[in-house]
Amino acid sequence: MSKQKGGQRKGKTSVEDSKKGFKKSFTKGNTPFKKTDPKPKKPSNPNEIRLNKYVANSGMCSRREADVHIATGLVSVNGKIVTEMGFKVKVGDEVRYDGARINPEKKAYVLLNKPKGFATTTSEGKGRTVMDLVANATASRIKPIGRLGRNSKGLLLFTNDDAIVDKFTNSKNGVARLFHVELDKNLKLEDLKKIQEGFKIQGKLIAVEEISYIDGASKKEIGLKIKNTGNTIIRTIFDYFKYEIESLDCVAIGHLTKKDIPRGSWKHLTEQELNTLKML
Repeated sequence: MSKQKGGQRKGKTSVEDSKKGFKKSFTKGNTPFKKTDPKPKKPSNPNEIRLNKYVANSGMCSRREADVHIATGLVSVNGKIVTEMGFKVKVGDEVRYDGARINPEKKAYVLLNKPKGFATTTSEGKGRTVMDLVANATASRIKPIGRLGRNSKGLLLFTNDDAIVDKFTNSKNGVARLFHVELDKNLKLEDLKKIQEGFKIQGKLIAVEEISYIDGASKKEIGLKIKNTGNTIIRTIFDYFKYEIESLDCVAIGHLTKKDIPRGSWKHLTEQELNTLKML
């Protein structure tokens, strides 16, 4: 083999290379190269979650099983079947498994004894709201079922369980709520009977479950049970008969009462309370 100038063989690295830190010789075509830094990873979006993790977190199955369910077309996002592995969903997306809506958060059921002065809304910029009162109750995104006016008080149930919400709002049976109503004057017996029997306002039938005077109190104080989730209907009833409501207090929701819940405080439903509620 011929030698090149300086006594170095063709294809070998030079002495200068060795001085640069290369202790071994390298044949041509196998010269060393400097490693480049890998491209920085794109930061993950905290408002997105992989679909298989979303399904698994809902408690339906394991993440591996979720992959199978997604691949077979059992999972939809915002009404569209998704079979793509690695698909990410955003906060607020509607995800359904085999037609039923699912939620990756832990189910939470919080019962609040609402005081006056708090609006029943999840919107910001409305002053003090019931969401301020339950802010530390759970990390799950709970919402109130139904409404109580800013100046109304009493029980309000919060949850992220769509099945429970449907029980109150979409079921033909509904869940009864009991109110303590205080009027500006005594309720006439004839008006009480008309309310109990049901009556029409602009052709629409207005009906309640029960209405009665409260034992030991004046005729201004009434017990009223309805299955409507709002309290506007109560004001509509008494406005029709020319009474003004001075105080409105929800004292019971189904079997749930204010016992051991001071005004402005909340509690988580017990397992027994939740099971009873599901059976109503």
